[in-house]
Amino acid sequence: MTLPSADPATPAATPDPTSEPSAATPGAPGTPGTPRGIRALGPVGLVLAGGISVQFGGALAVTLMPRVGALGVVALRLAVAAIVLMVICRPKLRGHSRADWGTVAVFGITMAAMNGLFYQSVARIPLGPAVSLEVLGPLILSVVASRRAVNLVWAGLALGGVFLLGGGGFSTLDPAGVAFALSAGAMWAAYIVFSARTGRRFPQADGLALAMVVAAVAFLPLGLVESGDRLLNPTTLALGSAVAILSSVLPYTLELLALRRMPASTFAVLMSLEPAVASIAGFLVLSQTLSVTEGLAIGLVIAASMGAVRTQVGRGRAKNVPES
Repeated sequence: MTLPSADPATPAATPDPTSEPSAATPGAPGTPGTPRGIRALGPVGLVLAGGISVQFGGALAVTLMPRVGALGVVALRLAVAAIVLMVICRPKLRGHSRADWGTVAVFGITMAAMNGLFYQSVARIPLGPAVSLEVLGPLILSVVASRRAVNLVWAGLALGGVFLLGGGGFSTLDPAGVAFALSAGAMWAAYIVFSARTGRRFPQADGLALAMVVAAVAFLPLGLVESGDRLLNPTTLALGSAVAILSSVLPYTLELLALRRMPASTFAVLMSLEPAVASIAGFLVLSQTLSVTEGLAIGLVIAASMGAVRTQVGRGRAKNVPES
């Protein structure tokens, strides 16, 4: 499968990631450069599909950790994802400015740090609470980046659901696991910003592919130190490849395309769905049950996400109404 080539126009400046991107962005959903199936999903559908993929990939990764450890899983995930994306995208290495390469480098390092910190967290605490803590990063970003007061309401509602999903407090969890999850959340917020910038500087998913190479190169030595030749076990390679596709290739590509058409503040609130999806994935893959309280928490984060979607749709319709 090869992503179609976009018009090789190079943006001269990096737009504010909280602003509404132009519909003419190369490769954005809804433009001729994007496959019809992806255009049909729309930005919200892209985010939701990416969230489902990454959380089920995370649940699968937990089952792989006894084989190669947390660092080994991350190394496999990033290395396989980098290879797949480079084959699919075949990005051009010429014609990019120093600022373009700087953005890609920071984006790649951010991805490596986000993945490494998160998997260190889920190696110590359950998947649901880990994602609940991690999602605080995007929620804080949504409050800081938002230019509309209503987004504060959706962020607050989602924040309440996140803490409720964590059982009203996280004092019983391993402190190191909590610290890793919160640090991963900070990296997640940075990921949102630099994913948006990279998506506007490079056509299609070219920037993502290059950033994934940076992430893989940065993290592979850590994985080799922890796991060594265990990474080459055929079963481990197969499971690691599945984790890479579900947790990196699909979600990062979908999210990058979505951020070309969606403000970072709205995207960040939509990320509040991640704890709910993680809990469902934990139940189906890891046999982790959901309590009534957790079900109520899921309802809160879904309500917040629906509110964010309605706000985004309303903004789009208002901009499309011609002046009289």
